Order: sequence, then structure tokens, then C-alpha cells
Amino acid sequence: MKAITMLLASPDIRVLAITVSPGALDAGSAYKKVRSLLNSFYHEGIPVGINRISDFKSPDFQVAFNTSWGDENGLDEKNAPDAISLISEMLSTESTPVSFICLGGVSTASEAIKTLPVFKQQVKEIIWSSDGPDNKDGFNFSINKSESNRLLRGDIPVRMVKGTGDEIFYNDSLLYKISGIPTIYGGKISAYFKSDIAKNHPYAKEGKDEMVVLYLHYPDLFLTVPSEKNSICTPRNIDSLRIKSVQILAGMTVAKNQVIKEFPADPSFYFTDIEPFVTDIINRYGMDEWVSGVIASELHRHLGAFTIIGVKMGIRAREYFDTGVDEFSLISYAGSSTPLSCINDGLQVSTGATPGHGLLTVDDDPPTSPSAEFTYMNRKIKLTLKPELTEKISAELKQINFIYGLDSNIYWELVRKNSIKYWLDLDRHDIFTIEEIH
Repeated sequence: MKAITMLLASPDIRVLAITVSPGALDAGSAYKKVRSLLNSFYHEGIPVGINRISDFKSPDFQVAFNTSWGDENGLDEKNAPDAISLISEMLSTESTPVSFICLGGVSTASEAIKTLPVFKQQVKEIIWSSDGPDNKDGFNFSINKSESNRLLRGDIPVRMVKGTGDEIFYNDSLLYKISGIPTIYGGKISAYFKSDIAKNHPYAKEGKDEMVVLYLHYPDLFLTVPSEKNSICTPRNIDSLRIKSVQILAGMTVAKNQVIKEFPADPSFYFTDIEPFVTDIINRYGMDEWVSGVIASELHRHLGAFTIIGVKMGIRAREYFDTGVDEFSLISYAGSSTPLSCINDGLQVSTGATPGHGLLTVDDDPPTSPSAEFTYMNRKIKLTLKPELTEKISAELKQINFIYGLDSNIYWELVRKNSIKYWLDLDRHDIFTIEEIH
């Protein structure tokens, strides 16, 4: 759970899909854990597949079973795709070589190598959370020893990343720093360590699968020993790795802006009317939505409700797939007539899908309720603003226009006031309907 959370938090990593197989838990229970975790982050668009081939009999560790990853109500593993078909789909769609990460046994990787030609073509390396070939009693190696040995003899390089052994990785200082990370990922890890399970189980504070994530980002902090074409990677600077784990969870591994180093969170930096709301908006919806809203408003040359709704729509779509900017194409059905078309400016800024990039198309037909279709990895979703909100905001604008007129300063002051209110009150997780399009 900690390793997957770190992968999702990092702007350097794209998680294309996750597969589960029998290990500490049976595959069905593992599916529910992973799916509930992704849903808790609103990453419903990351698919999860199940390895239904492995005959490993899981010990069903009760600590693993009782650890909460998210809300498992209504989740049914029967609806999940098979792991191999999902891997085939993802690798056939992705154009660049990928790293295949194993946080348990290697039966899924082994089966994919045997049955999928695209696996050898697209997978540049396998990064395996493992104690290495010299310790063949390690749990991940022992899940299927014959497949583990076969993998190490194969053509694809395997990076075996060791944990920190019995040394506590999550010391009091690190836990304190994680508790101060203002992201959903930092919050998830912090909440876990406050649970009775984490407090009462020494394994919780050791560094295990997380080392794979840290190795992906900072290989220089590991001692790497070649083993034929493979390699064994051992953490060699624990203090530095603790610091880097905080940076990953905070999403601070790369610069997010192109010109400005950092957008200020200090309310006094902003105009007086919005100053009282800055901290609340950032705390509720995150810095990404705040920055996109600021840039979109500057681009649009005024602060408008539908521009902010476009920002929220774009951030929600990125959140769904867990993507960065410039990573999907979209068709906007907000039309080309104001005020609904103002959504298009918000969509551009929040997604990076601009006409200049060739990623944004605007359908000119007048919409009844504005929507947009987002396409990523051959998957498509449609987000639609709930009709009652469209009607409410449009009616307010018409009334203000009728009373004061577009040329009145009072009109623009009231528009701005209402826009700040909607920015604060409208949660992007509640105001759209999301439809998967097949």
C-alpha cells in the first residue's frame, strides 16, 4: 500500500495499470485492497487485473487482511479483467518502453513473457522487490521458486531491490514530516501509521517495497552490484532515502511550472476580495486546482464561474486517470458562445490540452449542459456538469446582466463575487457525472 501510494504521488511516474496475484493475500482480496486504494484517491481510471493462473496458496496474513486501504463495499473481483490481457492491452497502447514492477512474486511477469511477444518488445527492465538470488527463502522469491529462477535467466534485465532489513525506516522524524504533507497521499500514509495495526506490528516501520519506488527515482542512493545481466540494489544511504520519500509523497520531484518557481500560498499575495478564501480553497482542493484556477483567470482576463468549472473538470479528468498535463486529448462540448464556452479556457489550463498542442477540439453545437470527452490510452470518459448547476449559474448571470448590463462595473464585481463563492463551494468530486465510453 505504501509503495503504490508513493508511485501514484510521484509526478515522475505514470502507473498504466496494476495487477494482483496470490501472495500475502489471495488474489481476490488483494484486488479489493488495490481497487479501494485507487478509488480513495479518485483514480478510478487506473485498471486493476487479476492473475487467475497462479496456484500459490496464500497464507492470508490477518494483518494484511485487516489493514484498510479504502472502502471495499460493492467491489467484486469477478468483474476485474485477467492480468495477462490487461498487460497486453496496456503495452500495445503505450509507445515508449516501460519498467515492469514486481512487488510480490513473479508469476504474472513470467506468464506475460511466455505468452505476450509485446512484453519483450516494450518492457525495458523488471524491477523486483526481492532479497536477491542469494536468499532464496525470501517470501517473494519463494512464492514460485521455479518461475523466479526462470525470470533471472531470461532476456529482460531484472533489478532486485532489497529492503532495509530489520532497520526501522519510518522513524519518528520521518513520520512527523509525512504527517505535514498536505496531499491525499501523505494523508493516507500518515493515517495508516496512526492505526492500531501499524502501531502494533514491527514490520510496518521497515522499508520494504517502498525501496523499489525510491530506486526508480534515486538509483544513486543504492549500492548496485551486477549479477550477470541483472543487478542487486541495496539501500546505502537511509537518511537520504527518508528525505526523498517525503519529496515523492509531496509531489516535489520535478518542477511543475515553466517560468515561476512556485506559486505563493500566502493569502496576502492575492487581491483583497479573494484573500480570505485562498487557504480554504487550497486545503480543500489542492494546490494543483488553485494554480490552474489562477492561471486560467489571468488567461481569461476575469474571474468567472464557468472558467473555474472548466478547471475543476480538467483536474477531475486528470485525477481519474492519474495523469499529468499534456497526456490526453479532449473534445469540449461547451460550445463557442459565452458564458458556457468559458469552460474551454479552464480546460486548457488544467489539462495542458491546448489547440497549439493539437489536443483540444471544441464542438460548436450549443450545449444544454456542458461536457467534455477525454481520451487516454485508448480509453475514453465523458464528464458532464450536472444540469441543475448549469441552470443555476446561467440564471444568476442572466439576472445580473438584466439588472446592471455587461458594461456596468457592478456586473463584473458580482460575477467575480459569485465565482469566488463557487470556487470554494463546488467540490469537483460532486459536480460532474462521469461516464465511461466504450
